[in-house]
Amino acid sequence: MKFRALQENLRNTLRERIHAGDLTGLRLSQETGFKQAHISNFLNRKRGLSVAGMDKVLSVQNLSVLDLLDPAEVNKRATILPPSEDEFENVLGVELNVAATHQLITSMEVKEILKFKKSFLKKLRAETEPEGARDKWERFVAIRADGSDGMSMYPRLLPGATLLLDRHYNSLKPYRKGEMNMYAVLKGDTCTVKYVETAHRNLILRPQNQAYPIEIITIDEWKMAEDYIIGRVCYVGIET
Repeated sequence: MKFRALQENLRNTLRERIHAGDLTGLRLSQETGFKQAHISNFLNRKRGLSVAGMDKVLSVQNLSVLDLLDPAEVNKRATILPPSEDEFENVLGVELNVAATHQLITSMEVKEILKFKKSFLKKLRAETEPEGARDKWERFVAIRADGSDGMSMYPRLLPGATLLLDRHYNSLKPYRKGEMNMYAVLKGDTCTVKYVETAHRNLILRPQNQAYPIEIITIDEWKMAEDYIIGRVCYVGIET
């Protein structure tokens, strides 16, 4: 919400209190130390208030900025994860770019809600590099493999496959001995799904399907390889 909209909501709140007989322009002028004409011009949309002026009005009227927010806008942007009281946990399904770049998921970014057994999720081991780097990230999110990733990782994936990402596993250590991890990897402002190796200051992205080429991403000098790992693919669901 923009500052101008906050001012308009404050103006409407004050006018409602005046119309209800709980406030007068004169009293507000006395409480804030502003000239009555200043208050009148604000209430009649002839001028705005500075940030300091808004703070003063909010203070004397026992209001907070939260009181000026549109509830619909708050709900739209709030971080959500619906509570689950049964054996299943709700996991938010999002677009690839959201999974790649958003630490927390807001309601307007949710495409679907999928359910996974809590017992399954609890068994998954996290491995963060450096330690604690992902503490503020929502751990599990779900994505759908796009056409390119689905075919390049065939037969492990297919286009449209549901992928559960553990974003608290960005280590390049094998999750299981002798088995390569499949990762969602940052590519621009979105992600791609591949096997990952490192060579010098490069990430080597290997497909499962040998008909598709290997991709190379150069690691920026101020970053680590793990900075590019969005999360380990810990579940694949393919509809048949």
